[in-house]
Amino acid sequence: MNRHRTAASFLLAAGTLLAGALTAATPSAAAEPSPTSFRQQHSQGFWTAERMRQAVPLDVTAAPGSVRAAPSTAGRPSLVAPTPASVPVPAPASLTASAASPTAFPQAGGAWTGGGAVVKTSGRVFFTMGGRTASCSGDSVTSANGSTVITAGHCVKYQGAWHTNWVFVPAYDNGNAPYGQWSATKTFATDQWAASEDMNMDVGLAVVAPLNGQKLSQVVGAQGILFNGGYNKRMYSFGFPAAAPYDGSKLVYCSGNSNKDFLLTKDHGLGCNMTGGSSGGPWFQDFNEVTGLGTQVSVNSFGYVFLPNRMYGPYFGNEAKAAYDKAQTA
Repeated sequence: MNRHRTAASFLLAAGTLLAGALTAATPSAAAEPSPTSFRQQHSQGFWTAERMRQAVPLDVTAAPGSVRAAPSTAGRPSLVAPTPASVPVPAPASLTASAASPTAFPQAGGAWTGGGAVVKTSGRVFFTMGGRTASCSGDSVTSANGSTVITAGHCVKYQGAWHTNWVFVPAYDNGNAPYGQWSATKTFATDQWAASEDMNMDVGLAVVAPLNGQKLSQVVGAQGILFNGGYNKRMYSFGFPAAAPYDGSKLVYCSGNSNKDFLLTKDHGLGCNMTGGSSGGPWFQDFNEVTGLGTQVSVNSFGYVFLPNRMYGPYFGNEAKAAYDKAQTA
């Protein structure tokens, strides 16, 4: 799939990176106030290995919404510490780090050959949208319920409809789910994304059900998260891009110095060539390549077609924290 087509042709979304001028069409918000959460529905055994491999980014013809309100950036920083896994689950050989850990900085996009917590906390997200299967990325974050995944808003709801059959597969490995498939019981979005799919607020979350009597954070751990942390940081971004030249089979990362979007949004910007399917993958500041731990401050959201190899992610302000608080206490 070519990420560099003109904005007039299409925008990539719902399991892809959103791309384009973002103002090509009006948002598809419902006339009545939109709920900010959705009780999930599942088909038992739906996500087979083959169906996960075949879940691809979707082509759409309408913009995901407009930029309506800047995120709150004046709030006090609010930091939540990471959570170590407490249930010993051996990592499969295919996920064992190679001798040479990534050290290139900046990195415009490459396979994560290191190890650490990020290998287990990050994963691929699968869902159905309009009867079609699609994929995004996500990350386990520390929460009161120990069962919260954070992703992009368009990875839980798009064009006025909530996705169903939503599952999180941490450490996804080419059709394999080494730590299981974690089914969402409820998905959430910021109020602004739920109401009008505001690109500044492209943040979604899911609460997943226990698996084999264990909570998500017990099995894979959970990264720390920071709200109102400011701009212009050293960042690492992770995801499972599924559109060419990637195939969604492995964890990919980018790293570099971030900036503030000077065009249409108030998002973070980072040099990165990840493609569709990486949406919702975590952005970390203070990331340690050895431990694989960082402080999550954003998610992969979109890229402008006229600025190739650059990724943008929403600022985690008060709005994102409000959505996080709803999810972590659900």
